[in-house]
Amino acid sequence: MNRETHTHNQKDPACLEVFARLSDYIDGELDPVDYRHIEEHIADCPPCIEFLRSLRQCVRASHAIEGRGECPPVPPEFEARLKAAWQDALSRRAGA
Repeated sequence: MNRETHTHNQKDPACLEVFARLSDYIDGELDPVDYRHIEEHIADCPPCIEFLRSLRQCVRASHAIEGRGECPPVPPEFEARLKAAWQDALSRRAGA
């Protein structure tokens, strides 16, 4: 990977591509070429490595709570904050 063209941040197109595919990467749903591409990228990208660690923690946590019954409803104010944060993230991504 060329360090001069890759800026290693949430707006870098290479990182955005990796972020979008990490779930498939973790689930083993990528073909060997795509898998190798992500492996090469995260070998040299601390933000992507950290995001991958965080995603893996989320997956482990979700597996730990599976089968514990129905989740309680999300309070409306929290749901509104989540939706606003999601919309903000989408608008920032569109403006990148």
